Amino acid sequence: MLNHRYFLTGTDTDAGKTLVSQLLLYRAQAQNLNALGLKPIAAGCEMIDGQLSNSDARLLRQASSPQQPYEVHNPITLEAAIAPHIAARQVNQELSVEGVMQACQPGLTLETDVTLVEGAGGWLVPLNQQQTLADLATTLGAPIILVVGMKLGCLNHAMLTAQTIINSGLTLAGWVANQIDPEMLCAEENLEDLKYWFEGQQIAHLGTIPNLADTRPQQLQQLVDHIRWPWE
Repeated sequence: MLNHRYFLTGTDTDAGKTLVSQLLLYRAQAQNLNALGLKPIAAGCEMIDGQLSNSDARLLRQASSPQQPYEVHNPITLEAAIAPHIAARQVNQELSVEGVMQACQPGLTLETDVTLVEGAGGWLVPLNQQQTLADLATTLGAPIILVVGMKLGCLNHAMLTAQTIINSGLTLAGWVANQIDPEMLCAEENLEDLKYWFEGQQIAHLGTIPNLADTRPQQLQQLVDHIRWPWE
């Protein structure tokens, strides 16, 4: 059994982290690998059958093989669709690296070929006034996969985020370009500039995802060749 674990972050909220996570998990399925999608914290949940549940976390669960109980995939649920530390504060809950790690233990201790831990928002989203999701990633010690949301401003966002990850001493295992703006001007030129910069940092390009009108699971399963895992 393989034992790969990655932390997936994005250049911003709505960069396409969950979409890329789904594609990676479906690729693992296509290779007959056991793969777990884990979203430690989800802000923006709705009550379903008496349980707070997040749509992105449900997609990760659906793409995992085998699927676990929902709370294994998403142990911390917050109703308000705002910054997680503020959403937690509104319900008198305190987030911390230690608390999040403890909540994630049922998922992290499973025997899987691949575990993909998806962050919330961007790299430096706060957990509290002292800690951020970057501290959680550091505690996990897993290599990082960066999703770049391709839109105006993505060059700066991508390079700032990547350089911050590199400076933290963590391994940036690869990056994915996700075409979130179908009308982005000079999209190909931006992509080529990013490829050149990341290649200079010896960081692998793991794929480019086109703008997708249909992101239903059955459609995504047809697109697994657009992406690869860092070890491939």
